[in-house]
Amino acid sequence: MTATRIFLPFALGYFLSYLVRVVNAVIGPDLVAEMHFDAAELGLLTSAYFLAFALFQLPLGILLDRYGPRRTEATLLIIAALGAVAFASASSLSGLLVGRALIGLGVSSCLMAALKAYGMWFEKERLPLINGCHMAAGGLGALMGTIPVEHALQFTDWRGVMYAIGAVALIASVTIFVVVPNRGASETSNETLKKQIADMAQIYKSPAFWRIVPLCVATQCSFLSIQSLWAGPWLADVAGLSRDAVADHLFWTACAMVTGFIGLGYMGARVGKFGISTQSFAIFGMALFVVVQVGLVMQWTDHALLFWLLFGFLGTTGILPFAVLPHLFSPALAGRVITSVNLLIFLSAFGAQWGIGVIINLWTKTSAGGYAAAGYQAAFATMLGLQVLGLLWYGLYGRNRAV
Repeated sequence: MTATRIFLPFALGYFLSYLVRVVNAVIGPDLVAEMHFDAAELGLLTSAYFLAFALFQLPLGILLDRYGPRRTEATLLIIAALGAVAFASASSLSGLLVGRALIGLGVSSCLMAALKAYGMWFEKERLPLINGCHMAAGGLGALMGTIPVEHALQFTDWRGVMYAIGAVALIASVTIFVVVPNRGASETSNETLKKQIADMAQIYKSPAFWRIVPLCVATQCSFLSIQSLWAGPWLADVAGLSRDAVADHLFWTACAMVTGFIGLGYMGARVGKFGISTQSFAIFGMALFVVVQVGLVMQWTDHALLFWLLFGFLGTTGILPFAVLPHLFSPALAGRVITSVNLLIFLSAFGAQWGIGVIINLWTKTSAGGYAAAGYQAAFATMLGLQVLGLLWYGLYGRNRAV
């Protein structure tokens, strides 16, 4: 019963976090039609979530270690609710940016707070599976952001969808604060704020941290920036699918993501029995994820669904290092370790999502009003190149340094 009281409320928060992360992939055409956005503006608007999310990660780590995950996430979700209302009420790009940024800030703890809480309540050996199940809840949020949102748009507009999301954020906030048990003194830290900040130097000086983090960041920023926005336009403009077909493909991609979070989380927790570390398993999975993206860059549209299913499934391997890295440091640093990684991931995702739009904008729109296939190819190839560099860094950095 205690495990349920811990897992389900935090899972609801992450469900919401992923729903608002990906919802622009479906409501994007409505935003473009009403606000007359180009690709760069759409990319900037959607990526504002990532920027606000990222900039709050280091303060978030301190808050998690100082006040605990329960109080921190419950408070921030109120900000997410206000952001959803602001977004739904906006009539300009600047208003939408403010709302989107508030949403990103408000849900910035939905993964990190849960990982911190699970590390406090569950045994180390169970964490890859539990973390994977938590990520699967996010995958369900991504599912909700596809066909269900498309159907909801038949009864309301994108503003109505965002008002509903605001209501869910308030429900999640109250649920976490009321339902999750309080561990009292063990949930918080009595360290001074100055010492908490100073201790972060241990993280950024660690060779183990810098060996795996660049690859994790490169693969996750590609996964997040493409899956949460550019997958939809790619399916429409490159694969030539209808709006309903795009929603169907995004739905199945999200299904693959849910399967990956649970399945790979389960395998990550079991590979140790065969002498394989969770970290090595994660590296192998991220390498396969890089290979799959070759098909998207080459625009092999005859097998588009297969490539997107593999993209969704293997993109989840980037979460596995979150079960490894905190245990390389003192337990008191756990919150700051995972938020330090998340800072780099979401700053990169902000740059990548906006940057993809900027690259696509270098080509003239097609006669049908879509974005040019060559623009997608150049943008996706850029992301692929960054991930290859991450793989090379991991291999070369590990030759002379112990993990």
